[in-house]
Amino acid sequence: MREKIEEAGRDNVVLIGMPGAGKSTLGIVLAKIMNYRFVDADLLIQNQCDKTLQKLLDACGPDGFIEVENQVLSDLECERTIVSTGGSAVYSDAAMEHLGQIGRIVYLQISYDELKNRLSDLQERGVVLKGGISMSLRDLYDERKPLYERYADIVVDVNDLSITAAARKVAAALA
Repeated sequence: MREKIEEAGRDNVVLIGMPGAGKSTLGIVLAKIMNYRFVDADLLIQNQCDKTLQKLLDACGPDGFIEVENQVLSDLECERTIVSTGGSAVYSDAAMEHLGQIGRIVYLQISYDELKNRLSDLQERGVVLKGGISMSLRDLYDERKPLYERYADIVVDVNDLSITAAARKVAAALA
């Protein structure tokens, strides 16, 4: 885990974590609690490419999607904003480096069992499976967990919490 730094220009909060961890929903609630703006990176990507995440994945493949996501995240400029990233943001060193320069990175940690309960169909969610469609949920979890831990300034366990309780826990961790 990186050292927590409170420097000028890092007034954003960047949420990372597995699909289904609650980054988008929790991000909206957290933005209200903290009186911040909210940006959903997945929606930025969809708007810039005029395609759903799944259609973009189908058209570009996992590597092409990661390139698009890297570009969108690397170009992101905002202040006092909660940024909800896609679960695959951690595949891009350049994007994560930029996000770490403009904000504090919060890893919304959930257990594998919690992930299984929250996610039904990976293919319909537009989830990047670097190992192809044969990749299991367990494989995805095991591949991404160390990446989330590497980039996180703060780790917040959100297992078994309501969205509001999880958002309050994140706000407290940031205080």
